[in-house]
Order: sequence, then structure tokens, then C-alpha cells
Amino acid sequence: MRDATVAETRRSEDVRVSVIIPTLDEEAAISAALASAQPAHEVIVVDGGSADRTVEIAKAMDARVLVSARGRGRQLAAGAAAATGDVMVFLHADSQLPVDFVESVVDVIHGKGCSWGRFDIRFDEGGRLLRLIAHLIAWRSRWTRGATGDQAIFVSRLAYERVGGFPEEGLFEDVALCRRLKRDGTMGIARGRVVTSSRRWRRDGTIRTSLRMWSLKGVYLLGVRAELLERYYRNVRNVR
Repeated sequence: MRDATVAETRRSEDVRVSVIIPTLDEEAAISAALASAQPAHEVIVVDGGSADRTVEIAKAMDARVLVSARGRGRQLAAGAAAATGDVMVFLHADSQLPVDFVESVVDVIHGKGCSWGRFDIRFDEGGRLLRLIAHLIAWRSRWTRGATGDQAIFVSRLAYERVGGFPEEGLFEDVALCRRLKRDGTMGIARGRVVTSSRRWRRDGTIRTSLRMWSLKGVYLLGVRAELLERYYRNVRNVR
């Protein structure tokens, strides 16, 4: 469904773009994410109770900082509720947006008439296998007309409100939102690539990480509740 109440084409400087970043103990990565988001109308960091310098760094870089109950879905929902932009971009704290992301996002939403979209990605480090995985993620996204949080999902405020926004879940909140958005309107693909951290893949192993996430996503799509999977995922991480 097209946002008929919005002019079909608008200049990027006339469109307010909000970038929303959920955080939890991200002092090592947050500076790069915030620097990449600076061209936006506003940058909102929603912290889930960091024990490190994440909040201090975000405030020093002029981000608006909110405190929320822990859980990425809850944090993203809180950030969206506070945002004032016409378009919202949801960025992971260990990722960086391309230099011209504002123009790219506005072109997708107001130039091509899509109600939401995402970027392709590349990993900051890694060899051929991670480059292949980045290509497979892009292929899967085109085939399924969906996206994951690593791809910096963006959406017009009108579409976000129409579908009811993020579910307040700690795992696969991105998948749940995309399922809602797919029923509402067309997904666009923005120019440029988001650079995302390969730290999880390097720490836990590329094959092992891929199999774990794909299997979790598979059982989620089969109907297993996200809170049960979140508990399992947390337990797996805590034993490392």
C-alpha cells in the first residue's frame, strides 16, 4: 500500500529521518555507529541497562539517550515511539550506515513509493565465506521480500503505525515487523551497503553461528514463541 497522503517525490532535506539504535554494553562499537548516523535529523540511542560507557559515549556524541527495559524489540519500540522523523531507520549498534544513507532512504520511500526497505550488507572483517554469506543474505532478502535487523530496516512513520510497530520481543522482532510490513506495502532496496560486525561469527565460528541462527529462525517461523527462543539463546550465550 502506498502512502497516498505523502507527495510522491520529496527532496531529502525536506524529509526528517530518525535513526534508532538499541544498545547494551556497546562501548567498543557505538562511536562508529553514531558517526555514520550523523546526517540524520535525529539519532536516538535506547539503552537496555549498559554497565559500560555506552551511554556516556552516546551523550558525548549528541545522541538522544533513552533507557528502556532490556530486549531489542522493547528498545526499538520505545525509540520509535519517541522519534519525530517522517522515516525511521533501525540500526544495530555494531553496524554503520553508508555515507549517503539519508538520500538513499528518501529515494526508496518518496521516490519509488515503497513503504519500507532495507540495505544490502558487507562484513567489516572476514574472508570468502563471510562474503558469500553476505551475498546469500541479500539473495534471501530479495526472494522472501523480507529483511533482518543487520540490514538496517527503515520504514515510513505512516506504515509503521499502520502495522502496529515492533512486537516487544527480545528475539526475531525484526522478522515479526517485516511480516507485518510485507502485508502492508512494497519493500525497497536502498543504495549502498551497511557495514556490520563479524564479531559474533568470528567468536563462535561461521558455520556454527549460521546453523544456530537459521535453526532458531526456522522454529520461530513454525510457531515457537519468541520468548522461549530468547531464553534458550540467552542460555547458550551465557555458557561461553
